[in-house]
This record gives sequence, structure tokens and C-alpha cells, in this order.
Amino acid sequence: MAHWPDDRIQRLFNIKLPIIQAPMAGSSTTEMAIAVALAGGLGSLPSAQMTPAQLTEALLKFRTATTASVNVNFFCHAPAVNDPLVDRQWRKQLEPYYVEFGIDREVQLASANRAPFDDAYYAVVEALRPEVVSFHFGLPSYLLLDRVKSTGAKIISSATTVREAVWLEEHGCDAVIAMGSEAGGHRGNFLTHDMAAQVGTMSLLPQVVDAVKVPVIAAGGIADGRGIVAAFSLGAAAVQIGTAYLFSPEAKVSKIHREALENIWDDGTAVTNVFTGRPARGVLNRLIREIGPLSPLAPAFPFAAGGLAPLRAKAEAAGSGDFTNLWSGQSARLSPRLPSGQLTENLAADALSHFSRLAASTQ
Repeated sequence: MAHWPDDRIQRLFNIKLPIIQAPMAGSSTTEMAIAVALAGGLGSLPSAQMTPAQLTEALLKFRTATTASVNVNFFCHAPAVNDPLVDRQWRKQLEPYYVEFGIDREVQLASANRAPFDDAYYAVVEALRPEVVSFHFGLPSYLLLDRVKSTGAKIISSATTVREAVWLEEHGCDAVIAMGSEAGGHRGNFLTHDMAAQVGTMSLLPQVVDAVKVPVIAAGGIADGRGIVAAFSLGAAAVQIGTAYLFSPEAKVSKIHREALENIWDDGTAVTNVFTGRPARGVLNRLIREIGPLSPLAPAFPFAAGGLAPLRAKAEAAGSGDFTNLWSGQSARLSPRLPSGQLTENLAADALSHFSRLAASTQ
């Protein structure tokens, strides 16, 4: 009977399957996390666009539905100040689009904020005790991190280079996510900002495994059993999967975003900073092609979104995603179209079937 070659993550997080649903801010839902958890994986709740009260509500809903482990994810970037001069320069670059759509360049529309981990979020962790707490963009201050660890939570964070993985282990992570350049959404980089040198999953993963003692979770470009088997073959103890879950009915994905995902090709995404000010992988659209993908004029995270907000609103009202961040990894075309729970089970079964065939071929 096939079995997982490495069960350290299952034992560490008390889960049946070594499959983690990526915490995708704006797209993941509590229903998705619950479905994944009930199927035996690790469901994740992204907090970056939630208030502490909203996160509390989501965790209570999760706890009502299942006693399974849950992962709560936080951003831990250093908050930037919105520089009026930079904002004016950014709007000047966007001016041809404002003229095209008949929009006043000075118009202000609200855009989604991304709040870093702080005392208020810690209070939610202390009260509701999620089994796993994950971070993006490094780790919070050692004082906050120690308080989180005191609740008994296991700590994980994303690394996009070996140096970042070693740093995370040295600063207290119980496991490290090796986030390859194929992954959709915001890059987890924090020691480097050189996007030209970002490493693919299958190169990054074995080097991280060799460099750290803690279990390693593979992320980026994994959407089926073959990818899971490849990750385990290179030393992973689990996989984190994001884009494949965007096709599930539990995902909070707009019609525009879903259509883009359905029609994407392998070369249809790019790492860009033009939507939020931080590099993130998304579907190529008009804005990326014409001024990106990486613009030196984009304001600091998350303020680039402010200048785009009126353009995005105008385009989306006309059914266009030309100015919308359509996050996606590079393996969207491999993604099954299944409900989150069934997807989790099928991914595991597919991987175990491959393991069985490999074992049989060596006998």
C-alpha cells in the first residue's frame, strides 16, 4: 500500500494529508478552509484584508464546522507611508488611461488595504489558538513572534531563496515554505528584491532541503499528483497549493478573474509590481504589457492600488480585467475543476497512485 515518504508535516500540524491550501487574500474563503480541513488537508485563512473582528468571525465559523487544525496567515511587512510626490508621479504615468476613460486624475477611490501582523491580530491568535500561524514577507518582531509561539502555534513562513530559508529557521520557524517563482500572488521575498534572480521551485526546493533541518513545504507550479510526487522526490514533506483551488466553487473569484484563469496558457503570467507595489505573479493583461511588468514608478506596497482604483472600477464595469490584479501561478492549465474538499482528496489519491507505481517498478 502506498504511503507518504515523509510524514513530518502531518505529525507537526496533526493533519492526515500533507496538502496545505494556500492562504490567498481576497480569494480564499472560510468555506474553502473548512472543506480542505474536512478532507484531511490544512485549511488556511488569510488575514491580510481582514480586520481582527472579521478574522475572529472566520475562526469561530471554522471551529464550529470542524476540530481539525487550521492555518492563519499574516503579512508582516513594514508599513510604508504614502508619499504624495510618488503618488503624483504614478498618476502621471497612468494619465493616458485616465484621459481615455474620461476620469479625473485626482479622483480618489478606496482600494483594499493589507495590514501587517500586530497586537490586535495577536489577541485573536491568543484567544482562538490556531494550530498553525504562517507569515509572508519574513517574520514579525521577535517580541510578537515569541508571544505567538507561547500559544503553542507552529510557525511557518515563505522563503524565495536559500538565504531566506536559513534565516527563517534561525529565527524560529518550525517549517519553511520553499516558494518557487512559479507561484501565483505576492512573492514572499524579504531579504532580496531582485526579481530577475528569483528561483524556480524544482531548483529552490532541494537546495532549501539541504540547507535547513526543519521540514520543507514546496510551493509554486504544483497542481496535480505529478507535481506532488516531484516535490517529495526532491525532499519536500508537504506541498502548498493555491491556483488549483481558485477553480473551486468555494473560491471568491470574480467572473473576470475566472475567465482569465480558464483561458490562460503556461506563458500567460508575469511577476509584476504595478498593482500593489510589491512583486506578485498574475495573468498578463493590458496594464502589465504596456507599463510593466516591473515599474520603478509604482508606489510602495500597498499604495500602487490607489491610483489604479478608478481605472479598475471603470474597466470592470465594462467587463474588462485590463487594470485588475488577476493572480495566478504558472500551472493553472493543469488545475482540476473540483470543489475544494474533493480536490484535496483527489490530489492526495493521484500522488499516492504515482508513488505506488514507482514502488512497483522498482521491485
